[in-house]
Amino acid sequence: MRPWNTISAETAFRHPLFSIEQRLIGRDEERRNVISIASDDWVHVVPLLPDGRVLLVRQWRYATSDFYLEFPGGVVEEAPAQGAAERELAEETGYRANRWQELGTVEPNPAILDNRLTVFLASDLEQIPEPERPPSDDDEEIELVALDPDELPRRIAAGEIRHALMLSSYLLWDLHRRNRA
Repeated sequence: MRPWNTISAETAFRHPLFSIEQRLIGRDEERRNVISIASDDWVHVVPLLPDGRVLLVRQWRYATSDFYLEFPGGVVEEAPAQGAAERELAEETGYRANRWQELGTVEPNPAILDNRLTVFLASDLEQIPEPERPPSDDDEEIELVALDPDELPRRIAAGEIRHALMLSSYLLWDLHRRNRA
């Protein structure tokens, strides 16, 4: 096994959320044309309410035309990523956390995507006044759903939770919980 090197890259399409790049890659005498999707990094927040329940959001996803139950999250627009997690938690749930812990990072689909998802645990939550939502989120309708953590595996098995990034985030959180026990 030998790595491939990028010989040249050109942006074929640009959108505010991502761009598609055409790349010529090579190793030794071999050459291949490939595409990759350049996207901003993302965050997920696992918010724990004072009563021990976990707070999720239910929202419509346009690409699949269906509702999804998932952790709050979104695009990293600021550094460090925890700042994006704090913003997304406030915007989507109306809560602020006094304790934060990074649970880990995953690469959503390294075959075509170049970004990362960083997952944070947010605890010692307190409600804040009506959060200020950016104009870009005006079409985002969110329903808050608080569940006992032990309910999540059943919902996953039943197919009620099926967003791949949500499943990755849940796994990181579950590993964290098991290591603390």
